[in-house]
Amino acid sequence: MSLMRWEPFRELLSLREAMNRLMEETFLRPWEPWTRWTEVPAVDMYETDEAVVVKAAIPGVKPEDVEISVTGDTLTIRGEVKREEKVKEENYVRQERYYGTFCRSLLLPTRVVADDAEAVFENGVLTLTLPKAEEVKPKAIKVKAKK
Repeated sequence: MSLMRWEPFRELLSLREAMNRLMEETFLRPWEPWTRWTEVPAVDMYETDEAVVVKAAIPGVKPEDVEISVTGDTLTIRGEVKREEKVKEENYVRQERYYGTFCRSLLLPTRVVADDAEAVFENGVLTLTLPKAEEVKPKAIKVKAKK
């Protein structure tokens, strides 16, 4: 068993860092539920042998209000959630749903053929299927036994 020298200032420094972080998160950058969604809609991305599939949760968005583009190896999803009803501000008791624009750019894991991409929008989930470029698709090589 080894002995360690007690350094009280090391413990004070970590306490100070924790307090600084707490104050910054509470007063300088308070968390608001709509801030994260507007900047970064939730996205799942996975690969199959043939394609890269991206699923983005964008509830309240109409398909005609979504714009998708692929530039190089970057996929960009833009859209807008439009307010449906007109209610005077003074009549609101609580307002948590966000209305406005959003944009999300993702780095694709491999080269894709954007011209053959397919986008389907169902129940607030946008599903993009981006076929992989021919040169990056896995090739199977059969092994033959020598007689």
